[in-house]
Amino acid sequence: MPTALSMTLPLVLAAVMIASGVAKLRQPDDLAGWSELGVPRMLRQRWLVALHPWAELALGLAFALLGGVLGLLAALVGLALMASYLWLASAAYRRPQEASCACFGARRPITRLTIVRNAWLTLVAAGTAAVIWTNPLLGGAVAAADATAWAWIGGIAIGVVTAVLIAWPEPTPAETPVASAGSTVGASEDAEYVRVRTPAVPVMLADGQTVNLRKLTWGRPLLLLAVSETCGVCTPVIESAPDWRELLPEIDIRLLVTRSPEESKLADTAEPQTLHDPHNYVSGSIADWYSPTALLLGADGMLAGGPESGHEAIRDFVADIRAALDEQIAAG
Repeated sequence: MPTALSMTLPLVLAAVMIASGVAKLRQPDDLAGWSELGVPRMLRQRWLVALHPWAELALGLAFALLGGVLGLLAALVGLALMASYLWLASAAYRRPQEASCACFGARRPITRLTIVRNAWLTLVAAGTAAVIWTNPLLGGAVAAADATAWAWIGGIAIGVVTAVLIAWPEPTPAETPVASAGSTVGASEDAEYVRVRTPAVPVMLADGQTVNLRKLTWGRPLLLLAVSETCGVCTPVIESAPDWRELLPEIDIRLLVTRSPEESKLADTAEPQTLHDPHNYVSGSIADWYSPTALLLGADGMLAGGPESGHEAIRDFVADIRAALDEQIAAG
């Protein structure tokens, strides 16, 4: 016989899944995002990325409209999915480099709150699987809910929405790192960019020597490529670095990694050596970013462009730098 929980839990989970599916349809994820999150390579298929939001919508409707054995099967699939989300987010959070997920459409950094939220939703999915079978086979929780149940559900929903709208933090520059830093190279003519000083923070060279980042740029521009050996979408940037060095001989191009030289597979003592920032001094002093990201530091001790994130954006950024240098050469 249906109970209050057998009606409420499936409907709550249904609302979450439908909201997630709609959000993903509005702001679709891509293979790069799945790679950054750590989705197994065999599952990184374009058709699966495209199908993902529709599958969430279908599951959401199944939680609300199915009961009995069909509802139980849908709930078990939902439980497996939520557990997978929790596992991926937890693994990504434990990595040295910052990771993000498009859990509800917009890509956001993975934090402890992400883990807590996913753990809670996994518990809700487990509870749903435990009670959904008591609902009618066809009609599910919707058919089982009476006027009193709908009143409780409506009251809870109103309270949750009100609390979220009141407590939701306003975006700050720190939460929109790429936009806050702007870009001088490749920026539109109307874009306003206020240059700031290159942070005088310590970073390590691959040979173990500690240097001051600002002093490292004195007299010669430096293009930082923030990458990670565990980031699949960083591979094209890492592989393109030698070609970009040939394209931009006027600029030092260095890989910036968050692991120490002895721990990093990318450590290279050949000049220009890799830079190592295990304490995240660089990103912490400029802007939080995701791998891969490029940042141009001017020879005058000031930021000159970026950050630009993603292989295609970095490739275009490098082309813009080359074009800007050519204009300076032509102007004498």
